[in-house]
Amino acid sequence: MASSQTSPTGKPNSARSKARRRALEILFEAEQREVSALSALTARREKTDQIINPYTVDLVEGVTTMAESIDEFLQTYSQGWTLERMPAVDRIILRVGTWELLYNDDVPDAVAVSEAVELAKILSTDESPQFINGLLGRLQQIKPTLLA
Repeated sequence: MASSQTSPTGKPNSARSKARRRALEILFEAEQREVSALSALTARREKTDQIINPYTVDLVEGVTTMAESIDEFLQTYSQGWTLERMPAVDRIILRVGTWELLYNDDVPDAVAVSEAVELAKILSTDESPQFINGLLGRLQQIKPTLLA
């Protein structure tokens, strides 16, 4: 029997993958419009007939709640890149991936990293998947010290 994280074919669970992408869209929209992510989430609910997956809400709330720690970790361990220099989509993929990696025990570490890399392959530059994989991989290696 496949776990809830993968389908019988071994592919990532599509409902969770879609929830991640929707959370990324909401977080991106909030940043671009300079509004809170929770406001952007509420607006999506009120102004569209889009059904918001509960995991999308978990991601948006989790990234928002832990934003200061997440950004500190990303800033500290991204070699040669400040958060401000990163493409916005990469920054948000990294925030979602970092939250899943460090603060969501329901998601295996390898899944958090691979899902972030997949989002980068779809939504960002050719160099982004490697950068995101490297940075999240580093955070995964030192996770016990980060959460100590």
